[in-house]
Amino acid sequence: MGQAAALPDVIRDIERVDARIVEEASKYPSSILADVAGRRGALSGRIAPLSPSMRFAGPAITVEVRPGDNLMIHAALAIAKPGDVIVVDGKGDLGSALMGEIMCQQAVALGVAAVVIDGAVRDSEAIRELGFAMYAAGLNPNGPTKFVPGRLNHPISIGGVAVNAGDLVVGDADGVTVIERDKASAILPLAAEKLAAETRRIADIKSRKALRPGWLDGALRAAGVIKEGETL
Repeated sequence: MGQAAALPDVIRDIERVDARIVEEASKYPSSILADVAGRRGALSGRIAPLSPSMRFAGPAITVEVRPGDNLMIHAALAIAKPGDVIVVDGKGDLGSALMGEIMCQQAVALGVAAVVIDGAVRDSEAIRELGFAMYAAGLNPNGPTKFVPGRLNHPISIGGVAVNAGDLVVGDADGVTVIERDKASAILPLAAEKLAAETRRIADIKSRKALRPGWLDGALRAAGVIKEGETL
């Protein structure tokens, strides 16, 4: 048997998470989605929004670049569709910015929902004023190079999480959570249940109906902190 043909470095056509799922997922905090996904899928906290008011939800366009080079981010902007989230494995390098105001203006004009970069950006005040959802690992005034090839819409790793093109990506003030595309639909009912339970718990605390969780004594006994029959 002959070997399968290698995938091109730039994959133009991907299967995106359904737009109805994106709309529903946008109603939930990133923390709720991470919890019901098994407490996984949340990117490292070093990748944070430039402003806590920034939030988004959308399908991932995945980008792999060499540190300090943004050629493939320009390629991603060239193929992105409205609502897409450009997710960039910038290798955590903070030596130069991979995006700034001009590219963010382009992203807004194209309808891109957000950019998530494991790397640095610049023109942060202008991006905040623009209101574009930019999540990055840091800031640096240095500009990037534009001549090192990378890959587009291949699997990447960013902030300790594997991301595939088309996966669901949700961000808010707490950070970014990624849900695999084929699991996103099943996660939403769990997110609704979790949010309802947490809302009830907060109401019980405020009303002083239940000032501590009902599971606490059992967990303490299981951990050997208190004996059977004891309570706090």
